[in-house]
Amino acid sequence: MSHPFDTLTPDLVLDAIESQDLLSDARVLALNSYENRVYQVGIEDAEPVIAKFYRPGRWSDAAILEEHAFTAELAECEVPVVAPLLHNGKTLFEHAGFRFALFPRRGGRAPEPGNLDQLYRLGQLLGRLHAVGASRPFVERESLAVDNFGHASLATLLEGDFVPKSLLPAFESVARDLLKRIEAIYARTPHQQIRLHGDCHPGNLMCRDEVFHIVDLDDCRMGPAVQDLWMMLAGSREERLGQLAELMDGYNEFHDFDPRQLALIEPLRGLRLLHYSAWLARRWDDPAFPRSFPWFGQERYWGDQILALREQCAALDEEPLKLF
Repeated sequence: MSHPFDTLTPDLVLDAIESQDLLSDARVLALNSYENRVYQVGIEDAEPVIAKFYRPGRWSDAAILEEHAFTAELAECEVPVVAPLLHNGKTLFEHAGFRFALFPRRGGRAPEPGNLDQLYRLGQLLGRLHAVGASRPFVERESLAVDNFGHASLATLLEGDFVPKSLLPAFESVARDLLKRIEAIYARTPHQQIRLHGDCHPGNLMCRDEVFHIVDLDDCRMGPAVQDLWMMLAGSREERLGQLAELMDGYNEFHDFDPRQLALIEPLRGLRLLHYSAWLARRWDDPAFPRSFPWFGQERYWGDQILALREQCAALDEEPLKLF
């Protein structure tokens, strides 16, 4: 069965770039991206550009343009972010049925796990991001919620027959128990919804010349501030408490954090577990996914998922992290 990205050949990529009056030098390098297709394209007598071709059918034009507007707003407020290039008065282009955006090439390295000095600076960066994000809501972008990240994810997995029948009862039971408990914690935990990065893992915060910058706002959405913070923490509880203190010292210089949201860290981790499996399931008709994630669908993967969800249920029983 064909997939829309099958027709996105290197020649079509070059044609798309040159449709915007840019003269390529015919060098196209595919970068490591699955949700969208991302290429570095050489430009005659200029720096290469990064071309991101959006997955057909995922976002509306209005939602993509709202992402671009948010990124531009951050840049205007001097938050270091890789924003799409404004070219011929536009940031979103179309060629042969594909929508794409162009970005400057910006390298860097991901933060070092547990590096307290870096966590302080990352806290400052995320505080600045959220100070802008809290100023007004998204209109076109979706929100992070238990329904779409949790219940809809589980429905995708169950209705698509992705879980082996031998493991289905155990998987469904622990997933439903986890979601019931996450809903209860969400209901009793006050939290303001603000504009977020949405997928703020360390790989999306790059350091170059000792300055961190934010990349890839493709998943920006409304949600609680702690969603952009919890993936910065790793290790034992004691280590995470020390990391959290450094992160918050930097963050609170620019934006006030409500410590009650710390109770949402483990629920959000549980939602991410389910959402990740559902993301793979929803993309399985894209040939890039079976090639890159061959272990998905194997019995061992689902056995590991059952164990991970059980461990996540246990984590919900633990006392949330606290600021001292």
